[in-house]
Amino acid sequence: MRADLLAEKIDGLDEALAAVDSFDRVLVTGLLRPRPAQAAALAEFADALDGSPLAARVAEAAGKAASGAAGEEHFTALAAGRTALLGAAHDALISRAQEAAGRTSAEAAAPAVGAGTPANLLVAARSWLSDLARCGWRGIDHEVVSGAARIVSAMLDDPGLRRLAALLDGFAAELAASCPGASLERVPVRRWADLWARAMLLTLPGATGTPETVPATGRLLPLGVDLQEHATAVQAQVHAVFEPADGSPSLLVRASVSAPKPDSVVGAGLWQLLRPHLPLLAAVGEGRATELTGMPLTAAGDLLWSEEHARTGEPADSFATARVALPTATALPTAPLDRHPTAVAVPVFVDGYAAAAEEGGSVAFTFAGQTLDVDVDRIPAAGPLTPEGVIASGACIGLLRWDAGAFRLQPLAVETTVRRKAATVHAGAWAGGTTDKAGTRAEKAATDAAAVLRERAGRLLRK
Repeated sequence: MRADLLAEKIDGLDEALAAVDSFDRVLVTGLLRPRPAQAAALAEFADALDGSPLAARVAEAAGKAASGAAGEEHFTALAAGRTALLGAAHDALISRAQEAAGRTSAEAAAPAVGAGTPANLLVAARSWLSDLARCGWRGIDHEVVSGAARIVSAMLDDPGLRRLAALLDGFAAELAASCPGASLERVPVRRWADLWARAMLLTLPGATGTPETVPATGRLLPLGVDLQEHATAVQAQVHAVFEPADGSPSLLVRASVSAPKPDSVVGAGLWQLLRPHLPLLAAVGEGRATELTGMPLTAAGDLLWSEEHARTGEPADSFATARVALPTATALPTAPLDRHPTAVAVPVFVDGYAAAAEEGGSVAFTFAGQTLDVDVDRIPAAGPLTPEGVIASGACIGLLRWDAGAFRLQPLAVETTVRRKAATVHAGAWAGGTTDKAGTRAEKAATDAAAVLRERAGRLLRK
């Protein structure tokens, strides 16, 4: 790991993010009656795209928006320009992270256009999003926000529109919980602008199509599990090296499984919700490879997991995989609409460092005269890995992320000493079940909570 490269400034990154911030501030007060400060911010935003294929359209859209005459096509162009800037930032960060890890990335292919979707629903969604841009986050009220409900209801009948429907539904719920916008103490400027721009681009014909896949046959060697928890959902994302059976170069891939989640299920109990996908989780927890036969694989490196295409294979130590197979694995390009700095998650292996706790509970690895911050806040409570275990470690498999203007390492597994014996500790070690006392107690509590919820749901249905 070249930690010195991670500390070097990336040309143009700060300028691109500053231009995005300028546009995001415009959305706070809205574009119904633009002020001079908003016009200046829009001009700065358009200048950042000068020389790009979007330059002319964004410049025109910025001019129309500054005069209060922007239509849906202009808001779409502004959303595209914002997404392009963040995509360029993402690509620069990924390139630097891969360079630091000593790996190469595959060239991105032209994205396939998805199947057609009902134009009237897309137009309705785009109209609602345009209304949001006009009133701004400070101008939202329940009347404006409620306009999404009818659109979402109509979209749910079409499987091809459910991705956009889920985004609009969640976005509208966040906005509704914050109404009226004029009374907000703090506006989540970047987040709401992210959701707005993504939703706006998903209203374009073909943007919500199912990604094309190829059948993947070979051996999957897990590196670790990133457990992502939301109030109503949980997802386990397995990062792994895939070795194709035909002998072609190995690839960095992800396999994700998810489930709805009640608020009462937390900690190790989360794994119970994902147990329908036990073969994948058990392989990770037990340190085994998985043999794939015809598993759908997207161009972005995502395995569309299906148990019928997988079987548990031979033992496979993740640290052996990290030392031997990870350095030569090729990273696949991120899907166009997913290119965003928050999506940076590059699997890396680091060793030979000195770990130390810092002020505020943070942890840092120091090696080769450089310091790399470790994001111990991302370690899930649903596993045996702890900040103390990270500090005591001598080697680490993690995800290199970019947060708050710097690269940080999210630990997935460490090599450490437990009771004077060498041991490996994984954040996802309890994925397939556990005999650990704390994990067993949490699983039992989750079982009891799930039983109560099922019984209550049954009574409601009987009524």
